[in-house]
Amino acid sequence: MWIEPEEVLLVGALWVSERANPFFILQRRRGHGRGGGGLHGCIAGLLVGTLDVVLDSSARVAPYRILLQTADSQVYWNIACGSSRKEITEHWDWLESNLLQTISIFDNDEDVITFVKGKISGIIAEEKRLKQGEEQEEDSGKFREAELKMRRLFGMPEEEKLVNYYSCSYWKGRVPRQGWVYLSINHLCFYSFLLGKEVTLVIPWMEVTQLEKNATLVFPESIRVSTRHTEHYFSMFLNINDTFKLMEQLANIAMRQLLDNEAFAADRSLPKPCKTLKNVSTLKRDFDARAKNERYRAMFRLTQDERLDGHTDCTLWTPFAKMHIVGQLFISNNYICFSSREEDLCQLIIPLREVSIVEKADSSSVLPCPVSISTKNKMTFLFANLKDREFLVQRISDFLQRTPDSSWFDTSPPSLIGSSVCQSYLTLFGPQNHISQSEFLLGPGTQSCEYLQIRRPMTTEEMLTPLTFSLTSRTRELVLNGIPECLRGELWLLFSGAQNELATHPGYYGDLVEQAMGMCSLATDEIERDLHRSMPEHRAFQNETGIAALRRVLTAYAHRNPGIGYCQAMNIVTSVLLLYCTEEQAFWLLVALCERMLPDYYNTRVVGALVDQGVFEDLTRSSLPQLYEHMQELGVISTISLSWFLTLFLSVMPFDSAVLLVDCFFYEGIKVIFQVALTVLLDNMDALLSSSDEGEAMTVLGRYLDNVVNKQTVAPPIPHLHAVLTSGDEPPPEIDIFDLIKSSYEKFGSLSSDVIEQMRFKQRLKVIQSLEDTAKRSVVRAMMTESAFSIEELEELYCLFKSKHMTSCYWGSSSSAAERHDPSLPYLEQYRIDPVQFSQLFSALAPWVCGGHTTTLSSRLFRLLDQNQDQLVNFKEFITGLSGMYHGDMTEKLKLLYKLHLPPGNSSLVAQHNINRCLTFFHLCAVTEVKDYRYYLRMWAKEKEPKKETIKDLPRMNQEQFIEFCKTLYNMFSEDPSEQELYHAIATVASLLLRIGEVGKKFGNGGKMQETTSQTLPISAEQEEEPDEGTSGEALLCQALADAQLEPAVLQTSDEENKDDTESSYSVVSSGSLLCEDIAHDTVLIGAEQRQGSTLDVDWSITFEQVLASLLTEPVLVEYFERKMDIQAKMATCKAQRVVERQVSSPSEQELMHHST
Repeated sequence: MWIEPEEVLLVGALWVSERANPFFILQRRRGHGRGGGGLHGCIAGLLVGTLDVVLDSSARVAPYRILLQTADSQVYWNIACGSSRKEITEHWDWLESNLLQTISIFDNDEDVITFVKGKISGIIAEEKRLKQGEEQEEDSGKFREAELKMRRLFGMPEEEKLVNYYSCSYWKGRVPRQGWVYLSINHLCFYSFLLGKEVTLVIPWMEVTQLEKNATLVFPESIRVSTRHTEHYFSMFLNINDTFKLMEQLANIAMRQLLDNEAFAADRSLPKPCKTLKNVSTLKRDFDARAKNERYRAMFRLTQDERLDGHTDCTLWTPFAKMHIVGQLFISNNYICFSSREEDLCQLIIPLREVSIVEKADSSSVLPCPVSISTKNKMTFLFANLKDREFLVQRISDFLQRTPDSSWFDTSPPSLIGSSVCQSYLTLFGPQNHISQSEFLLGPGTQSCEYLQIRRPMTTEEMLTPLTFSLTSRTRELVLNGIPECLRGELWLLFSGAQNELATHPGYYGDLVEQAMGMCSLATDEIERDLHRSMPEHRAFQNETGIAALRRVLTAYAHRNPGIGYCQAMNIVTSVLLLYCTEEQAFWLLVALCERMLPDYYNTRVVGALVDQGVFEDLTRSSLPQLYEHMQELGVISTISLSWFLTLFLSVMPFDSAVLLVDCFFYEGIKVIFQVALTVLLDNMDALLSSSDEGEAMTVLGRYLDNVVNKQTVAPPIPHLHAVLTSGDEPPPEIDIFDLIKSSYEKFGSLSSDVIEQMRFKQRLKVIQSLEDTAKRSVVRAMMTESAFSIEELEELYCLFKSKHMTSCYWGSSSSAAERHDPSLPYLEQYRIDPVQFSQLFSALAPWVCGGHTTTLSSRLFRLLDQNQDQLVNFKEFITGLSGMYHGDMTEKLKLLYKLHLPPGNSSLVAQHNINRCLTFFHLCAVTEVKDYRYYLRMWAKEKEPKKETIKDLPRMNQEQFIEFCKTLYNMFSEDPSEQELYHAIATVASLLLRIGEVGKKFGNGGKMQETTSQTLPISAEQEEEPDEGTSGEALLCQALADAQLEPAVLQTSDEENKDDTESSYSVVSSGSLLCEDIAHDTVLIGAEQRQGSTLDVDWSITFEQVLASLLTEPVLVEYFERKMDIQAKMATCKAQRVVERQVSSPSEQELMHHST
């Protein structure tokens, strides 16, 4: 590319001049391209190449450059550089053609330099002008050069975007190789070149099973990247934490793609930096922003569309404690948030829609640079010690102008779902005058300021907590002691952040209910099946009113999020939500649970619950190692934890006790569930260690949980379904739920959310890859009965098929990723590929290699396998076609080859068959006596039975299809050891079949002629206008073979045949130059003469039986099609290739140099 001219003082130190003229020099950097200079030049090239890799010079310095020189000056000017010889040669040719003659007439060298520099600058300015309408690149020049280097080294296409690259050492055996690791969207790549030793590594993120940062004596502070088969160690990073964090994000994106088929999409709305950041790409800034947004949303329980705009250090004045709290102020598109530096001391959320005034207050020594924010409910918050107060106020004002003015609670009338929407079901069916002890202690008329603060219409528990340490401690204590039932629904909404969505989406739930009403799907069927299993012991769900409300909420959510739809355990959780909330409130709480607080818990494979199950096992291993070993032997942890986490203990604990855990869960998050689960195991450690089998351990835990009671409730106890486990001679002791919660905080309260998230990432890789392995085993078991491939072969084929599908997801395809992946289908039908991907796999794996005709054969096989004609083929269909080519006998292989040259799914025959069935049915109904319904059911079942296709069911082949059939056969025999004999044999069979068709045509006149004609392809109108009766089938076959680069001999007459019976009908010119091309429909060549308008013989046709019988007369053909073929070699070759698809390579340097000379 052309570059702004820059001075160069040392010309020959690390460069070799290859071309020169009086004004320009073309140079190649040592260590690149061809060698030269003997031993000294070879050593110098190795040293320069090594330095370029270690010092990253190859990213900054292109291997080729063009210098401007003058005779009287020792200063050179670099005006162009190139990453390949082809690119730099184009620039050199342009200079010689356009500038050399012009500057040769200049008298002054300074004029030459000024002219050339101005010309080059003009070219660069013109290129920039042409790109103004396109998306401007924000990445620095060095980073763009590194990205080009990555694509060149690893063969990546332009769709593969580099995120960042780092200098590090890769441990190959016991020897570290210093080089550079390139982290792209879909791959981890490493390259090293040290003294001639080259190391290249490419790992797709989708194959990573474990990613961890560790420090050992052998690998000090290293990163281990594990796949299913190998482990890779990287160390000596300048900033290992930053590198590992980016690796985590990229691996998470890959796992999300495996789970939901969601490809990465760059954030186009990311604000541009004030200046181009050195070595920081746009994608890296995107990933950093994503990480900050995720942490911000998790900290304040905000919705997924909330984006952090910025944050700054400040202090918040708390009037209750008369003190300033040090922390950070966060600004996003809808909220102003504050978090104290000391954890859990104070957090605050102010919705922008509630802000009335933002103003700068008077500064003082006590309150330097303060900003006052007032809300509509007459509250004022005072922030001080702000570094850039002017900018902050202006930024908040900008967001306020874009914020719609709306009230917290929707005042519009409720939607037409029923009056029960507007009240909770505990109010309808619970005890009317029930008061919990917490409410009783506060008193209905003497509620403390803490609860008055909590009842204000804010967003989450962080905002609702009082603003000093003591008040925050008091608020948590109140929550842990149980929320009053009259406040429970409201506080759940506030703690979870669901109140935000409820306030900003008025009428959304009612619209969903109306849209989902009457719709039938798999989710609605499962909902109906589980409705009456949802807390049947509670009277609220013993009648149709409660059941109907539960149905509406679950159906509305399934309609909102079809990716989740419905999962068992959602009904139990939702029924509890309905007891304390209205339908609309329960719906938004369910949204918060499924999409934020319990991510991926309720999808089709309960991935989130399995991940937390793995986290729970790791916590048990570290906290209770002795018990963990014993329970792993019994297999208990995986059995119990899934139900505990999915239902938040609601299905295994009495309701009055479990609902207090739900209070803590909405306040603290998932850490409470882990704490209580660990405490339950600790309390039962002795009994569990003495358990001899899984059943005994389950009984111990069941009896314990059934007797966790709420001693402070005055309501009559609700019987639990697991109460049968408590039967025995002595009733087990009761456990107070408040004591259990308090004990969990005392023993495991140090567990933090950050630690849980880190453990979740580790387990997520393991769980999703384990699910993928399970899917592969299921596919293999299903296909074992439908193909003759071995288990190992099917596993390898599945990996190749899936890899091709996944590669197309992020490198582009003719169809979208969502169309090619449907998680609702069986595993062997989930992944699908389009014609382009199928052609690539066919060329790599199919035993029938036909040279240039392979693509045509692949397209025909694809159309044959694509039965539903959606332009996609699943794994089952792919294996069906491949198995027929590898493991079928001669008849099956020939039948497949025969069908490839017929129109796929003859629609006219199918339609005629359906008409005949209908006529037969009506005829039977008219002339026969009325049958019993069982008779018609048997007829229907019989018709539904799959019928095995026989050779007699195959339609006849017309002349055009036969010619294509012969062309395919000729191309199949290329590079076969017996190709000469095969060519002669197929020529003999072709001549025989032509004569059979001619004889059949003579006997087919009359009624049979019409049937034969109807089974042939229709001829175009242009061909029918000028029929040529002199055209013979043998002449057409001659032309087909000529197109395949076979030279036909002169057709023999019957007399010539009698003279030499042993002479073949065709002679082969070249055994390795068979390139088959289709014949134009309106052109037929006879000899060397081209005749327009010649037509095929529409009356000529043959059957499959005739083709099979003719081929059986040639032993060499029988041996070829009966030959057993092994797919292992082709799979090994395909697997040995690089995972990435290389772009079309440019001409080699030797070819360009030879061309230039």
